[in-house]
This record gives sequence, structure tokens and C-alpha cells, in this order.
Amino acid sequence: MADTPAFTPLTGGCQCGAVRYAITAEPLTAATCHCRDCQYASGGGPAHALLVAPDALLLLQGWAHEHAYQGDSGNTVVRSFCPDCGTPLFGRTEGAAYVIVKAGSLDDPSVFRPRMGLWTDSAPPWHHLDATVPSYGRNAPG
Repeated sequence: MADTPAFTPLTGGCQCGAVRYAITAEPLTAATCHCRDCQYASGGGPAHALLVAPDALLLLQGWAHEHAYQGDSGNTVVRSFCPDCGTPLFGRTEGAAYVIVKAGSLDDPSVFRPRMGLWTDSAPPWHHLDATVPSYGRNAPG
């Protein structure tokens, strides 16, 4: 039986360096979300994110400011960002068994490979949808 290579932790942080984090376990999945809330948070396009188990996200330095609101699901959504430079970093939804880490905050964002597109019905007509990635008009089933 072949050995599975050990997961190499991923690291990241904000643009100014005030917040640093590590992802210590393999992400649950990777998604590109086109919901209207993600468009606001990204400045127009979708959000690219890794979904990780809550205990796999380790804050190494600083703290992230949180903004909470009611999402389309009716659940409380929390978006976290650097209080100094505003870099979007994390997110979570009430009742979800994962936390979101924004792919753009990774030290090496090239490791991000989307495995699904979410809320694609909300994508603006000028945004290209990758036909090679499974897409869900709203949220992924299950």
C-alpha cells in the first residue's frame, strides 16, 4: 500500500502583515462563491475560498475584526478582515461545520483549485464561469 504524503500546512495573512494564520489540516473543499454578499466583499467578483475544519485554522499573530449579518439562508454570517488594512481573511456561518479562508490571503494562492461553484445564478453576466468545475445555481446540495 502506498503511503499518502503528509499534509503540508498552508500559511497566510493580510496585506500589511498584522494578521498571520496557518491551516494545519487538509481543507474540506475549495469553492468559488458568486452570491451577492461575496460580490460585495470582493469588490465585484466571486469569493474564492478554502473550507476548513474550525480546529484546523490556527491564528498565529494579530486578530481579525468581525462583521456579522443575516445571510440569505437566514443564518448569521460572520466575515473577518484585518482591522488595519482591510484584507478579507475568514468567514463562517452559524451552524456550519467549517470556517472559510479566503484564497487571496494565502501566502501561495496558486494552491487554490476550486472544486465547486456556488450561487452561480447570482454571477454577473460578465463573469466567466469555469465549465470544468461543478456548479450550483444556489448553494451546494447536502
